[in-house]
Amino acid sequence: MQDLNGKVAVITGGASGIGLGLARRFAAEGMKLALVDIEADALDVAAKELKANGADVLTTTVDVSSADQMDRLGKSVLDHFGGVHLVCNNAGVGSGGPMWELRREDWEFVMGPNLWGVIHGVRVFTKAMIEQNDGHIVNTASMAGLMNVGGLGPYNVTKAGVVALSETLHHDLAEAASGVGVSVLCPGFVRTQIWDSERNRPDSLKAPEPKATDEEIALMKSVMQGMFEKAMPTERVADRVLDAVVNRRFYIFTHESTNAAIEQRMGKMLRGEDPFAPQGGPEVFTK
Repeated sequence: MQDLNGKVAVITGGASGIGLGLARRFAAEGMKLALVDIEADALDVAAKELKANGADVLTTTVDVSSADQMDRLGKSVLDHFGGVHLVCNNAGVGSGGPMWELRREDWEFVMGPNLWGVIHGVRVFTKAMIEQNDGHIVNTASMAGLMNVGGLGPYNVTKAGVVALSETLHHDLAEAASGVGVSVLCPGFVRTQIWDSERNRPDSLKAPEPKATDEEIALMKSVMQGMFEKAMPTERVADRVLDAVVNRRFYIFTHESTNAAIEQRMGKMLRGEDPFAPQGGPEVFTK
């Protein structure tokens, strides 16, 4: 899509982090926004900021893992704006631990927004874009969707699923001779609140009381927060997404360290070696 002015963007997870960065960037291009998040208060704050800067914003509090809620979102967006041109399936959470210690609830907490949220977004909005033969879908995966480190089982699995879903959607649209484009965003470390995802864990999936002390938990959160606060600003990620949408580019990478890491991973696969693990763990994708 070359001209975004006056067109409609749906952004899930739009109240903070990458989602809010995308909302600000696309609003600056003159797009109307359907801003979606599970956090009502944060959504209100984001909407007030965007509206104060002249954006046309429709806000909806939605649990993207719910098929019914996403169906209602699709109807409300089409009823309100009359169409949709850009869908950023961006909502997500992070959680992990040793694979053998994870409970069903831990998997469901991450699988819901990270994978089912993207599935629902594609299911709900793609047909409308095909009918108008115009539009673009951006699915937020992660570098964890292309290579895996220990301790992030559910997150790794969902993000790999988003990459697979996006590649398949690209092929399906091409076979249908559709003008709708697809991109998959695979960021490294970005300045978001994903380190504090537990704040949005529903009561039905609550974790048992942690074995760590309150002081140990506070220290761990402080370390994670400090690491993410030094990460890439969301504005830079949004610039890359805008460029991919305008120029119809599929893979969106954010960090300079990405290409070399992917090449090393593929080399190990072709040689039948143990899986690639970036030196320094996931922190390598801060550069």
